[in-house]
Amino acid sequence: MHRLHILISMDPHTLAQGARSVKEALMKNISLANLTNEVKVVETGSLGIYNKGVVMVIFPDNVYYAGVKVEDVPEIVSEHLVKGRTVDRLKFTEIPVKEIAVEEKTPRIGKQMRIVLKNAGIIDPESIDEYIAHDGYEALGNALTHSKPEEVLNVVTESGMQGRGGAFFPTGVKWGFTAREDADEKYIICNADEGEPGTFKDRLILEGDPHAVIEGMTLAGYAVGATRGFIYIRGEYHMSIERVKRAIEQARQSGLLGENIFGSGYSFDLEVREGAGAYICGEETALIESIEGKRGEPRDKPPFPGSVGLWGKPTIVNNVETLATVPQIVLKGSDWYKSLGTESTPGTKVFTLVGNINNPGLIEVPLGITLREIIYDIGHGIPGGKELLLAQLGGTTGGILTSEHLDLPLDLENLRQVGAGLGSGALLVVDKSHNVVELVKNFVEFFNHESCGKCTLCREGTGRLLELLDKLGSGNGQPGDIELIEKLADTMMTGAFCGLGQAAPIPILGCLKYFRDEFQKMIPKETADAAVA
Repeated sequence: MHRLHILISMDPHTLAQGARSVKEALMKNISLANLTNEVKVVETGSLGIYNKGVVMVIFPDNVYYAGVKVEDVPEIVSEHLVKGRTVDRLKFTEIPVKEIAVEEKTPRIGKQMRIVLKNAGIIDPESIDEYIAHDGYEALGNALTHSKPEEVLNVVTESGMQGRGGAFFPTGVKWGFTAREDADEKYIICNADEGEPGTFKDRLILEGDPHAVIEGMTLAGYAVGATRGFIYIRGEYHMSIERVKRAIEQARQSGLLGENIFGSGYSFDLEVREGAGAYICGEETALIESIEGKRGEPRDKPPFPGSVGLWGKPTIVNNVETLATVPQIVLKGSDWYKSLGTESTPGTKVFTLVGNINNPGLIEVPLGITLREIIYDIGHGIPGGKELLLAQLGGTTGGILTSEHLDLPLDLENLRQVGAGLGSGALLVVDKSHNVVELVKNFVEFFNHESCGKCTLCREGTGRLLELLDKLGSGNGQPGDIELIEKLADTMMTGAFCGLGQAAPIPILGCLKYFRDEFQKMIPKETADAAVA
């Protein structure tokens, strides 16, 4: 039995900062201090702390260290591990770290509430035994041995869970369409093609707790009668791909995937498919086309994938965060889940908190929390005490919020009233040192690059929007340009073929709504005066 456990974050960010070398130095110095039998070093997923170098936590002391370098390791070992004294110069104190069990052991960290991230930074994501030790696969075992498929479907439906990929369509309703289909084969697809700029929460979920997604997919398969699943992962997510493949193999070896799981007669298996980095493949039908080996372009709907999906068979496509939530709902029940969040939007939401923020990183909060609480309580405010210009909620296609929305509860009902939504899971904080026109131009450059070109409105519309914003940004704007931008944006929203073209104008219109004067300033005064004359 080890006296202390050191969990060191091993994700692409910390690895780039030297996490592997720091771990090796820890192991060496622990051995030199004759502490090998007392202190265990464990690799874990993201601890939710970013831009702070190599980070680690020592349990049961609940002491976090950040910015750790190889040369710091001897001091940590001699002071903390041997003498029991914290190394204050490395101690990370910007977040409350003590977890409090409330509401049927729903873990909290300050104002955060951990459901999807309950194992993040706690377990070794490459160990199925550690996942099982934290209630892993208990929901699946109970469901397969004590519940009928329709009972699992009912629990998810009654929970009010909504898909966390951006659309927030009721998960149980979506599953119900496929469950009612009569087909010789059905499929479950996990959409891990996370292409929204600023959004990387699905990557961190896969890297930190891959078995939660596997268990969620297997439960989904049981509920709707599917026997095969695919996890479609963005090709650049090398660590996610490696860890998910390893977790799938561990689950197979443990009898938790494959034939006759838990002796129930139900069989389900998974495989990983790698995307090639196309943003459009985040759209469910373009993703399906890609898996089939075709060019990733969206399909006509209807028919919807729930009836006619992969290879023409009924198919469920769910986001990583959605599927990682399912085991907890099945294990703890629909009433437990409905007690979290708000009536219109139960549960929690995982965000990547990025931009001009003192404490960026991965967070999970109960829905209904305010923007002020996220920015100033969890994120510790804006660097230099600067004022908030805007917050973009839900990724680059997300709506725009300003300081007047700081106390708005973040749920679907309240956000829809101000023309925003929860989106994919990025929360971008922007201070007043930035130019709104340049910011919007940056958004449109991305959409123009990523348009698949299938429909004219998106292919040509994003290019034309970029031209107009270029004119404004260079001081060559003309009277009527702003109105033309609005007209084109409205046309794209109503007529584009898929969600990319329909959503690309959202941040443009949001910024025009709140910062129209900033756009107007980009038209030279003499040009505007001449037009009036």
